[in-house]
Order: sequence, then C-alpha cells, then structure tokens
Amino acid sequence: MNAAGIEASGRPALARGVKMRFDEARQQWILNAPERVLVLDEIAHAVLSRCNGEISINELCRELALEFAAPQEIIQADVLEMMSEMLHKGYISL
Repeated sequence: MNAAGIEASGRPALARGVKMRFDEARQQWILNAPERVLVLDEIAHAVLSRCNGEISINELCRELALEFAAPQEIIQADVLEMMSEMLHKGYISL
C-alpha cells in the first residue's frame, strides 16, 4: 500500500465517462473526461491502456517491467504514485 492507500492488488479501470482515444490533430493519445482533456505521454499511455478493471496493479507493473526492461519495484512505486493522482483527479476507479 502506498501513502494514498492504493493496494497493488487493486484492479484499476478508467472512470465512468472517461474515454481514451488517439487524437489525430495532436498525433497523441488523450483521455477525454467531462469538460477535461489529458494528453498522455508514452508511459502514461502504457499504464492507462492496461487499466481495464481485470488486471491488478501488480500484474500491470510486471508487464511494464518486462516491456521496458526495468526493475518491477521501481515501476511499481511510480505506477502507484500515478494511480493515486489519477484516482484523486477522477480519471480512474479502483
């Protein structure tokens, strides 16, 4: 559990009303939320595209560690911080 109380066993999903799509004008992935748009960088897209409510944060971090050839512990710390922020801003649910 991190400081925000997010468990690595949690199964994040995009919150109701939040959609991920590729914006042709920007040539970037974005999150559309009611009255908000969040432009995603490569890492944010890699994380949030896996948030389907079916895999845990732990599993998500394992996949990212393999994809990016990085230590899972470091990825998990960063992902938990990101999840905390996304949850607080209403982009994801757990």
